[in-house]
Amino acid sequence: NGEPVILAKPQTYMNHSGEAVGALLHFYKLPPSELIIVCDDISLPVGDIRVRAQGSAGGHTGLKSIISHLGTDVFTRVKIGVGDKPEGWDLADWVLSRFKKDETAAIEQSVERAGGAVLEILREGVAAVMNRYNKRIQNESL
Repeated sequence: NGEPVILAKPQTYMNHSGEAVGALLHFYKLPPSELIIVCDDISLPVGDIRVRAQGSAGGHTGLKSIISHLGTDVFTRVKIGVGDKPEGWDLADWVLSRFKKDETAAIEQSVERAGGAVLEILREGVAAVMNRYNKRIQNESL
């Protein structure tokens, strides 16, 4: 819609994402409130997405790093569910492993929906999108 947008993928390790995100916001002189982070979430079933306007890291080391470097948790997140780690797995091994063949379609669809959510956030604001997407997740799981 004629508004400039920066799409960035930090090249740091995930638990150092805050360094890259902080440098990006500093370079472009942007407030954290204009930031949208798209990340995985083990507390969501595979393929679900959830939109949040702010909040804690919830155990996610990448979000923890970003919050630490920015000094605030007030930024938008679009979380993509990757499912909880299986019993006996190391968390790092789980989130870095490949998806099962039967999960691939759900992940691809959720990445597309997450991209759509980001575009809608830019057009309508996070509150409207949270209500729509988070409600959709609850209705789909009934």
